[in-house]
Amino acid sequence: MGDYSKALEFHEKSLKIREKVLPPNHPDLGTSYNNTGQVYNNMGDYSKALEFYEKDLEIAKKALHPTHPDLAISYNNIGQVHNHMSDYSKALEFYEKAHKIFEKALPSNHPNLAISKHDIGCVYEDMGEYSKANQFYERAVEVAQLSLPANHEHLQLVRIRSLDDDMFD
Repeated sequence: MGDYSKALEFHEKSLKIREKVLPPNHPDLGTSYNNTGQVYNNMGDYSKALEFYEKDLEIAKKALHPTHPDLAISYNNIGQVHNHMSDYSKALEFYEKAHKIFEKALPSNHPNLAISKHDIGCVYEDMGEYSKANQFYERAVEVAQLSLPANHEHLQLVRIRSLDDDMFD
């Protein structure tokens, strides 16, 4: 896989430069926090990922319009970390905030809406609420079919999840 230590080194250098030259609420600074958080998330260091994602979110809330899709991505990333940490109520809280923004900001057939529905379904599945999970998976498939080619990996993943959950109905 990736060379995370090298990625961290470069992201931290970039972050230090941006902290020196940009105002504290500049969106590019938030991007650096997000990118560093992504590396920690990929490494499985969820507490560090959360630390950087939360800094990104604070900047995004100040710098972006409340319905900006990048703000939704910030919420989504935090939801993802909470899901990895098995803090499902927090994961749902952040995923649902992201989803509400996506619904306002994006066309109804946008792939990010399908992914967002899928993410919420994953949390319900992890919580053992298979019927709710399947509802979100089915809605994710509906949206994904409108926006993605039939062989797209995200569409295939959502279809598989939906079929898996049919076994629990």
